[in-house]
Amino acid sequence: MIERKRGIYNGRNKSSAYKDLVWTVATSADTSLDICGQTQLALQTIDSNLAEFGSDKTQIVSTQVYIANMADKPKMDKIWCEWAGDNPDNWPQRACLGVDLEGNVLIEVTVTAVRN
Repeated sequence: MIERKRGIYNGRNKSSAYKDLVWTVATSADTSLDICGQTQLALQTIDSNLAEFGSDKTQIVSTQVYIANMADKPKMDKIWCEWAGDNPDNWPQRACLGVDLEGNVLIEVTVTAVRN
């Protein structure tokens, strides 16, 4: 009953779905970029991962954003707001946490969404 989509790492999947809910996670495919570039790529990956399960960003109900440097939050927020769009009816609940991330990863995003 649980559906899973493989990612590139052993021991974990990039997305899972159960009934009408989808969970997915993304980082940037290019960790040489700054926080703006990494945020854009991570959000593009979220879009792709959700589409694999018949969902999209307008169906996200909850998001956790993990960033390596909280001083970068205003830059990340700008990219986030452009991606989230102007309609507050489509904005998810979101938490942002400063954490230690591996290597040059500056951002990791996890979401829970409803399938269309």
